[in-house]
Amino acid sequence: MSARELVVLGTASQVPTRQRNHNGYLLRWDGEGILFDPGEGTQRQMLRAGVAAHDLHRICVTHFHGDHSLGLAGVIQRINLDKVPHEITAYYPRSGQRFFERLRYATAYRETVRLTEAPVAEDGVLATTAAYTLEARRLSHPVESFGYRLVEPDGRRMLPERLAEHGITGPDVGRLQREGFLDGVQLEAVSEVRRGQRFAFVMDTRLCEGVYALAEGCDLLVIESTFLDEDEQLAVEYGHLTAGQAARVAREAGVRHLVLTHFSQRYSEPEEFERQARAAGFEGELTVAHDLLRVPVPKRR
Repeated sequence: MSARELVVLGTASQVPTRQRNHNGYLLRWDGEGILFDPGEGTQRQMLRAGVAAHDLHRICVTHFHGDHSLGLAGVIQRINLDKVPHEITAYYPRSGQRFFERLRYATAYRETVRLTEAPVAEDGVLATTAAYTLEARRLSHPVESFGYRLVEPDGRRMLPERLAEHGITGPDVGRLQREGFLDGVQLEAVSEVRRGQRFAFVMDTRLCEGVYALAEGCDLLVIESTFLDEDEQLAVEYGHLTAGQAARVAREAGVRHLVLTHFSQRYSEPEEFERQARAAGFEGELTVAHDLLRVPVPKRR
């Protein structure tokens, strides 16, 4: 199992189909699990995908339309039923506080887990850990919506030929990495920057500044493409993207792996989303998502 991967739990938009459940996406990141937009049926999809309640550490809701949030009630009750031993933090638009509270306490159950509410009111950093920084950006949709972005801190890659030039071997390499210098040799002289990985999750939105900010330089971008390009006017009217628009964002932002999802029930041929994305000029790795798919985060360059 990949230490960093996306587990797709559902890929439908407003109306589920026989093949597509409502939204739900789990990002595994070095032993931590972040659940995005748990729509109706997410708890059952987790079971089918081999995702346990204990795998969850954070929940990120982009907005309070049902296909992105109705599964919260079941997921929250499940983490309490299973007595998850660690704290779980939930992020969601502050304007939807009343919806979160209704879903959290939709029915009677015994609370056993510390669930911390962290409503989002503006762009910025939500959490910082040793492994990543979690950020939010405002999107453009008929109700308030935020996208999320995970950024790993940059590290350094040791260069064997430079180490050899300075006669640095064995335990001294580790000491140099920890302390930044050794016998007059600076770490920068024998290493180079290893860029941290980046992941972004962009759901219901028109094209806007936030979409591009979230996608910039991503190794893996999960983005809605509710409509095909011929229905662009509908996309604008209802606050969504087309396959071509999503692909152009990915191309301009330098995305390595693009995952298209959140498909309208009006379309029955998913390969058309791929065709239109390629026609828009995106040349990186491209996935048209389907339920229960697993997508590894690309290896570092």
